[in-house]
Amino acid sequence: MPTVAIVSQKGGSGKTTLALHLGAAAAYSGVRSCVIDTDPQATAAAWGDWRGEFLPEVVTSPPARIGATIQKVVKNGVELAVIDTPPHADAAARESVKAADLILVPTRPRAFDLHSLETTAELVGISGKPVWVVLNAVPARASKVIADASAVAEGLGLKVCPVLFGERAAFHRSAATGEVARESDPEGKAAAEVDALWQWVRAQIGLPAGA
Repeated sequence: MPTVAIVSQKGGSGKTTLALHLGAAAAYSGVRSCVIDTDPQATAAAWGDWRGEFLPEVVTSPPARIGATIQKVVKNGVELAVIDTPPHADAAARESVKAADLILVPTRPRAFDLHSLETTAELVGISGKPVWVVLNAVPARASKVIADASAVAEGLGLKVCPVLFGERAAFHRSAATGEVARESDPEGKAAAEVDALWQWVRAQIGLPAGA
């Protein structure tokens, strides 16, 4: 079963937003998905509680149990797992990277966030797994900001995902209600960005193209 790990040592980078939107996009395209929340704060799990019975399923797991949790959800018919990791938690990040087929590193294109990429790059770089930086909360008309942030990431040996997330109110509104952007604002830019990212991710992990 394909597994995507969302990893960053920086708090506030958008890991949970990315994990939940990817999981929901997969579910909407007919892929049964599960978000595995390894953060002790259980933010993703709280979102799942607000969401109720709608997919994706969200389960919690301590770092040492990630492998066992993945085996369990596979037995329950899950076809894609997305692991949400906490900041400043090497054990969770290491175990998630070990289990992953694809690693996504969200970062805001700001000085402090980009500085923290070095720590994350060291953590994921030895995995031998495909690793991509996803620029998140990018301001409008910020081509130079994007270019500068991409240069920092590439200087650390990290590839930059061709799809980015802008600074969108829809991401914040939807999270507070147990929704995703395509539900709170289906015609908006945030929904389109999530769909583009999902189509790119599914190609990276070898899932056939779909809705």
